[in-house]
Amino acid sequence: MLELLANSQKNFIHFLRISIFIVMAWIGGLKAYHYEAEGIIPFVANSPFMSFMLNKKVSDTDSYKLHKNKEGEVISENIKWHEANGTYTFSYGLGTAIVLIGITVLLGIFYPKIGLIGGILTAGMSFVTLSFLITTPEVWVPDLGGKEHGFPLLSGAGRLVLKDLIMMAGGLVIASDSAKSILSRRKA
Repeated sequence: MLELLANSQKNFIHFLRISIFIVMAWIGGLKAYHYEAEGIIPFVANSPFMSFMLNKKVSDTDSYKLHKNKEGEVISENIKWHEANGTYTFSYGLGTAIVLIGITVLLGIFYPKIGLIGGILTAGMSFVTLSFLITTPEVWVPDLGGKEHGFPLLSGAGRLVLKDLIMMAGGLVIASDSAKSILSRRKA
């Protein structure tokens, strides 16, 4: 059993590439839907890496909180606010970038140089996502009168963000594997 696992490492790295591609293609593709675009606004509006991409006239501090739709809910006033804010346009661009990164990761199975870029971009994207743990208040359980709130108690949004630590590690493993393949081809 140990030999089988040890000899399967390359196949498992390819499985990691395929897994990352599936997650990126799916999540990136969902960015084309309003509910997903609206759901990322707390992260984007509070991020020093991304908030500049939104319309400053309507994205004043915390104003996004007044225009939240629950998943599947349609409130035309909120949709108009998100249109004016640039929420949907930003989300389409972000989704496209995520899908493209996923494709580069997948192509790394056949093209190590492209895989190296994909792995580095995956790790970089994950770094930005993990920064939301510092910049986004919604990642912590809010103080609604109970004793359990704030750090280290992650909300649903916080638990979602923390999972990107695994994506970062996966990106670094893929980048490392791609670099190893590039170096071995140079020696041959």
